Amino acid sequence: MNNKPVRVRFAPSPTGPLHAGGVRTALYNYLFARQQGGQMLLRIEDTDQNRFVPGAEEYILEALQWLGITIDEGPQQGGPHAPYRQSERKEMYREYAERLVAEGKAYYAFDTAEELDTMRKRLEAAKVAAAQYNAITRMEMTNSLTLSAEETKSRLDSGEAYVIRMKIMPKEDIRFNDLIRGWVVVHSSQIDDKVLLKSDGMPTYHLANIVDDHLMGITHVIRGEEWLPSAPLHILLYRYLGWESTMPQFAHLPLLLKPDGNGKLSKRDADLGGFPIFPLEWTDPNTGDKAKGFREEGYFADATANFLALLGWNAGTEQELFNMEELIAAFSFERVHKAGARFDIQKANWFNQQYLKNLDDTTLIDQAKPLFEAQNIHVTTEQLAQIVFLLKDRVHFVKEIVSESSFLFHTPETYDQELVLKKWDEQAVNAISGFKDSLVAFEGEFIAHHIKENLAATMETLGIKMGKIMQALRLALTGEGHGPDLMVTMEILGKDEVVKRLDNALTRLPAQIRLA
Repeated sequence: MNNKPVRVRFAPSPTGPLHAGGVRTALYNYLFARQQGGQMLLRIEDTDQNRFVPGAEEYILEALQWLGITIDEGPQQGGPHAPYRQSERKEMYREYAERLVAEGKAYYAFDTAEELDTMRKRLEAAKVAAAQYNAITRMEMTNSLTLSAEETKSRLDSGEAYVIRMKIMPKEDIRFNDLIRGWVVVHSSQIDDKVLLKSDGMPTYHLANIVDDHLMGITHVIRGEEWLPSAPLHILLYRYLGWESTMPQFAHLPLLLKPDGNGKLSKRDADLGGFPIFPLEWTDPNTGDKAKGFREEGYFADATANFLALLGWNAGTEQELFNMEELIAAFSFERVHKAGARFDIQKANWFNQQYLKNLDDTTLIDQAKPLFEAQNIHVTTEQLAQIVFLLKDRVHFVKEIVSESSFLFHTPETYDQELVLKKWDEQAVNAISGFKDSLVAFEGEFIAHHIKENLAATMETLGIKMGKIMQALRLALTGEGHGPDLMVTMEILGKDEVVKRLDNALTRLPAQIRLA
């Protein structure tokens, strides 16, 4: 391991929204860099111009900012290794590809699409396990290894289309020590002669990321498991370019799995399950289709980061709630799992609930107020404080404070019929009627504990146990059999509204007694 200051990079492609797996990769890079007192770079890998999606880069930048992942060098911040978009570094890559050709470690390939297709079909017909361009098949194709130097030069001079392919040597073991998976050994026969420079002059990911990581001084490459099969090729590229002694260490993160644990998590799973897998809402610029975002669905940024951090890693303790500073202090590759992590949206909801509970009421009121206003519900700050107190421990999202409090603003038009049949008997009518009359005469401060005292005194006078009529009382006030603290609910409603609702229930429901 080298002793250089830690430098990591998050290198997404601007091909659409940032998947939860990509967000977790960025987060782990950030946690490790900050823990080690190092730096984190953002590099936009846009070499595949056919897959470029307008707005995707801006989306990536906004998502990282929302989650609290700060970048030290990147397209916005600049830095000593600018530019940080690979499309703006195009000519740089050609230099290294040509160098490999000159040293006999790569070659020009002039094969047409038809020739490549014919080769693949021939190999498949021969039952070859891997139909690929490699040490054997390259000697039957149109490239600078099979053509004379003069023919190769003639083709290049005439402007004929070509790619530069890496020349993989047969019978060689490639080894590297992954920080999560330990030693990985792959035989070179399993690697094909990958294209390094495409016919449009743009590099492939394989060449560009190696050159950039070297020039930008990257010490650790932390990326998803899907890149593990490419790692041996990248090790060889470092070797071929003479950079093996300064090669970064690799850490390949486990996959994010579907909620049932079977297979890799996809957008389709999120669509079918009705949950987000993207940090921010995304509108496809071509189709107009919208994909849900954690932010727009009401998740807190720090709760989302906490949830994602624990998908595939744990601190080895019982602690589950971590702020960013605690995550930075606790993170280690030793505690990252090799196996995939199941994406449990219920756990994400639980995290959000815990963060909501820990918010001070003033902050919660400030966040809830515009949501009420958006629904044209006018509440005073004092009323909102009461509502927050009533519902804070019952909801997962701030928006649910609005939806779960709707009963406070609408006199029930309907009543839970199953509960009516069970609870709305003669005793309930007598109790509700007596309580209503006591409230009409009540002149004290209409607050929860006074209301409870009044209710208890009334029931004692009537010879009715309070436990027998509480569900009927809630039914009369809200139309439902379950809900938050009933005494606080009545305090928020106010005496006049409570009397009105009790009277309304007594008028509408007596006929149900005959059905009981």
